[in-house]
Amino acid sequence: MTNVTIRMDEGLKKRSEALFEEMGLSMTAAITLFIKTVVRENRIPFEIRVDPFFSEVNQRRLCEAAADMDARRNIAVHDLIEDDGDD
Repeated sequence: MTNVTIRMDEGLKKRSEALFEEMGLSMTAAITLFIKTVVRENRIPFEIRVDPFFSEVNQRRLCEAAADMDARRNIAVHDLIEDDGDD
């Protein structure tokens, strides 16, 4: 056996320990289960993806739109949609 040391946010650690306890697992057992699954499947056992909101292209577009609004350029005019209150 060997030891592995990881650093994580204290709140995340406490929440995950509570959840693992409900599942009947220790933090060590849960992390070992994760690592064994990674090794067995030769992949991360869940999808990892980037939120497109934070992409460089989108952030640049948002900054340009904010600059246009500040300079009062390219402001789209929309018709007001009345809400009659009937849902």
